[in-house]
Amino acid sequence: MMRNDPIKHVFIWPAVLVVLAISIFPLIYSLTTSFLSYRLIPPIPPRVVWLGNYATLLQEPRFWNAIFTTTMIAFIAVGLQYAIGFGVALALNARVPGERLFRVALLLPMLLAPVAVALVARMMFNPTMGPLNQFLSKFGLVNLPFLTNGHWALACIIAVEVWQWTPFVILMMLAGLQTLPEDVYEAAELENASAWQQFWGITFPMLLPISAAIVFIRLIESYKIMDTVFVMTGGGPGVDTETLTLFAYQEGFKKFNLGYTSALSFLFLIAITIIGVTYLALLRPHLEKRR
Repeated sequence: MMRNDPIKHVFIWPAVLVVLAISIFPLIYSLTTSFLSYRLIPPIPPRVVWLGNYATLLQEPRFWNAIFTTTMIAFIAVGLQYAIGFGVALALNARVPGERLFRVALLLPMLLAPVAVALVARMMFNPTMGPLNQFLSKFGLVNLPFLTNGHWALACIIAVEVWQWTPFVILMMLAGLQTLPEDVYEAAELENASAWQQFWGITFPMLLPISAAIVFIRLIESYKIMDTVFVMTGGGPGVDTETLTLFAYQEGFKKFNLGYTSALSFLFLIAITIIGVTYLALLRPHLEKRR
C-alpha cells in the first residue's frame, strides 16, 4: 500500500470512530451530568443546577480532606519509591553477587494484583490478630493501632504502595543505567573523581529525563489509588484515609448521586492536570539544559 493510497482510510476511520465512541461520548455525557442534580436512589428527576455541584463540593470539608490524603499518599510514596528504587538499581548495576536472583525477586511484588496485596497487608497489620503485633507482644511491647488510628493507617497504606511499586522504579532506572556510556566514567576515573562525584556529576544528570518520566507516571498512578485503600481501611477510621477515588466511589456506587459524582470526577481531573502541568513546568528548565 502506497503512502497516499486512499484505501488506508478504509482501515483508519473505523478505528477512529470506535475510539471516539468509547472515549469521547462517555466524557461528554459525564460532563453534562455534572451540571445536573441527578440521583437514582431515591429516584429524583434530573434538574439543571449548572455549577451547583461544583460549588457544593468546593465547600465540602470531606472533599478537601480527600485531596489532602491523596496528595500525602502520592508524594510520600513516590518519593520513597524513587529514592529506594534508584539506590537498588545502582546496586544491581554494580554487578553485586546474585544479581539475577535479586532482579527476579525484587520484581515479584509488581506482578501481584493490588487487591491481593492489600488483603495480605490487612491481615499483617491487623491490630489484634496480625503477626506484626503478635511479634511485638513477644517482646513485651504494646500492640500498635496499625489500621485503627488515622496516622498509622496512612503510614501502612504508604508502606504497601512503596513495597509494591518500587520494583517499577528499579526496572526503569536499571534500564536507564545500562544505557549510559562507559567512556564518560573512564574519563572521570582518570580525573580521580570519587564515586559520589561520578554519581552527582554524571549519573544523576544523565538520568534526569528518565527520572522525570518515572516520577510523573507514578504520581499520576498514585493519585488514582483506590483498591489498596478500599481493602485495607475502607477509607477509615472515619474518613482519615479516604482518597478522591474512594470518595467518588462512595458517592456514585453507594448513594447513586450521579451529578455530584460527575462533578467530583471532573474536579479530580482538573487537580491532576494542574499537578502534571506544574510538575513539567518546574522540570522543563533542567531538562532543556541536558539536551
